[in-house]
Amino acid sequence: MKKLILTFVLAIVAGVAAMAQQISVVSAGGSTNLYSTLQEAIEGASANSVIYLPGGGFPIADSVKITKKLTIIGIGHKIKGENADGYTTITGNLFFNEGSDGSAVMGAYITGDVYIANDNKKVDNVLVRYCNLNSVQVYNNTCMGTVVNQNYIRNNSHFRSARCEFTNNIAHSICDLDNGYIEYNILIAYYYGNAMNSCDNTTITGNVILDWYGGPLSGVNCQTEMNMAKNAWGPYDINVGDVDWANVFVNPAGITPNSDYHFKGDYQKYNSQAGIYAGTGFSDSALPPVPYIVAKQIPEQTDAEGKLNIKIRVRAGE
Repeated sequence: MKKLILTFVLAIVAGVAAMAQQISVVSAGGSTNLYSTLQEAIEGASANSVIYLPGGGFPIADSVKITKKLTIIGIGHKIKGENADGYTTITGNLFFNEGSDGSAVMGAYITGDVYIANDNKKVDNVLVRYCNLNSVQVYNNTCMGTVVNQNYIRNNSHFRSARCEFTNNIAHSICDLDNGYIEYNILIAYYYGNAMNSCDNTTITGNVILDWYGGPLSGVNCQTEMNMAKNAWGPYDINVGDVDWANVFVNPAGITPNSDYHFKGDYQKYNSQAGIYAGTGFSDSALPPVPYIVAKQIPEQTDAEGKLNIKIRVRAGE
């Protein structure tokens, strides 16, 4: 009996492993369909569906455009251990075009960019969160409600005068974000001489600008408060002088999960005023809202009734 039950359990595990690369699409009505490629999932999903990507790589061609409301959720871009077969990688770009209002992408490493309104049609309320991606590019200046939050963004993001909330990111630089919010980011580099270039009528609060060669914030009619930089860039509310950033942060390693932008030493007094942990905060785990294992207990053998009592505790991502 013990051998039979253990064989059955192993068969279940093998079946789950065999389907590890299957993409689950859950419709608004609750039905679930499985697909083998991201393109098939996007094309086959009905509007308002959620596409769940497991750990692994998912290539996508630039010819694939999202033209309906979809939420794409990966397992995370720095997940490790037993919760996934590596992190979720989307190889290519994501295009949210006309009809995709209210869409989202969370919890993935994206080798390319997220394009919003690439067809120059108005697309509103797109969310990009918990991702590691090249950049966000918005192509229509009438787009509203774009939220870019808690990401690692490796290159310049360009908003072409569209409104956006750009908050709590570790990012390269920002260009042409107007009438929006740029708050509590770590900005690593610069674009045309500025960490924020031509961002007008925008609330700019609590950002930390690291690159020595950049310039001051570029924009008109902006409300600025509690931004941090070195004194050569001034004026800033928080001026750290000419100290090495390694004296300010635990490990300022750039736009990488290896970095640690917690303040240290005397600079911890700025925790609630500037940097990615101020405001609404930053999730170090970057776990999207999907279940993951936090504890498990698997006995070495069955009990007297021939049952293998496996206990698993899960929780949803932050």
